[in-house]
Amino acid sequence: MICGAALYVTRPYPDMVSRLSFASAYPALILIAATLLIGPLKFLFGVPLAASLDFRRDTGIWAGMAGIFHAGIGQCVHLRGRPWLYYIYENWRQTHLFPVRHDVFGLANDTGLAATLILIVLLATSNDASLRKLGTPGWKKLQRWNYYCFALTAVHTFAYQEGVESQQVPFLATAIATVLITLVLQLAGLRARRRALNLAE
Repeated sequence: MICGAALYVTRPYPDMVSRLSFASAYPALILIAATLLIGPLKFLFGVPLAASLDFRRDTGIWAGMAGIFHAGIGQCVHLRGRPWLYYIYENWRQTHLFPVRHDVFGLANDTGLAATLILIVLLATSNDASLRKLGTPGWKKLQRWNYYCFALTAVHTFAYQEGVESQQVPFLATAIATVLITLVLQLAGLRARRRALNLAE
């Protein structure tokens, strides 16, 4: 919340909608990344892992709320009053073979929408009732969709950087560092697990 507030008050955008969209984008990306860092860090430091970690689940809930809020407010930034044009071309028969956007702007919005749908499912099931109903294997299988969510969010972030909003270097560097750190620690955790399994055998 502090990070979002700081981004909101320091951005030069003239309207509230654009500020809210930007102020929720980077916290959402970092929180989603954090949910994927907690497990590998605990494993690498030798901390026993449970099926459901309260801190990771709480982080995921905040990530879900921030991401869904960003997706909702983001529909009102570039095409005020016409959010469907984020996904289809206007007057497409005159310029395109089919209505679905297939430019960088469309890629950014489609991946953002897909990530949001995953976030909604993950947020709705981030509770003890869902864990009991689905069972540990089923619940973990569902929660692993967070990897796809993060990948889609990364594509969404960089597609917007490339095709829509050229952000300042510190923000681009933050996005790149977040993605790279997540990938490196995920790979390190995977290798450590494999070594542990080999030793156990």
